[in-house]
Amino acid sequence: MTDTPGAPPPFSFHQGSAPLLISIPHGGVYLPPPLADRLAPEARAVPDTDWHLERLYAFAKDMGASLLAATHSRYVIDLNRPPDGASLYPGQNVTGLCPVDTFDETPLYVRGDLPDAAEIAARREAIWAPYHAQLRAELDRIRAAHGVAMLWDAHSIRSVLPRFFQGKLPDFNLGTADGASCAPALAQELLRIAQSAPGYTAVLNGRFKGGHITRHCGDPTRGIHAVQLEMTQCSYMQEALPFAYLPERAAQVQPHVRRMLEAVLGFTGRAAR
Repeated sequence: MTDTPGAPPPFSFHQGSAPLLISIPHGGVYLPPPLADRLAPEARAVPDTDWHLERLYAFAKDMGASLLAATHSRYVIDLNRPPDGASLYPGQNVTGLCPVDTFDETPLYVRGDLPDAAEIAARREAIWAPYHAQLRAELDRIRAAHGVAMLWDAHSIRSVLPRFFQGKLPDFNLGTADGASCAPALAQELLRIAQSAPGYTAVLNGRFKGGHITRHCGDPTRGIHAVQLEMTQCSYMQEALPFAYLPERAAQVQPHVRRMLEAVLGFTGRAAR
């Protein structure tokens, strides 16, 4: 995967000075050409991307946050799934470690040549493993430097997706693995901020409770707190092609996201004392 000429590294990374790491595992759009040739035309537009999150969260660098962002599309491999591909929501319709269809259940592989076990293992070694190694290394560095570390796993999704949920999704979907990945007091403070944002809706541990990254990395007993925020894309962008970023709309939601991140940093400051 990474030895394809012109291929980017598995992730981009900015190291900050604050005890906060923002992870963006689904923002990548790169498809290796040999893989793109196997995909349906609509899949090559990578419609299920968490679009523009690096731009939306750019302000967080000024807050001292570290930022880790995927470069490859989730169609290559999903960085927020367990390495064995086990379902995070047993009994519910979900996509896998190496997806075979889009969120609209359109098959990705037009000739039916799905990735076999060897190809999945190669993708996992080339893309999944480096991302998670960097994730772990930065959280360990932050905790060693500050005594506590905060992981903010940033996601976005179309507001209406019948495959995964009924009706329209709340705008702010906070997930803490039902309280296991983050101190309950912080989760409640974040929910209060989100619910008080005029014109937006919010829920804690609703349809999205946090994926593999939140569940695997969050360990409050070790001073590592993890929260996933799944935002509706209509809060800041067009949800259909060309998936354009809408600066004026984004500017309306960013202050509320900033307040949540400020609350996170306030919590880490208190926890480190």
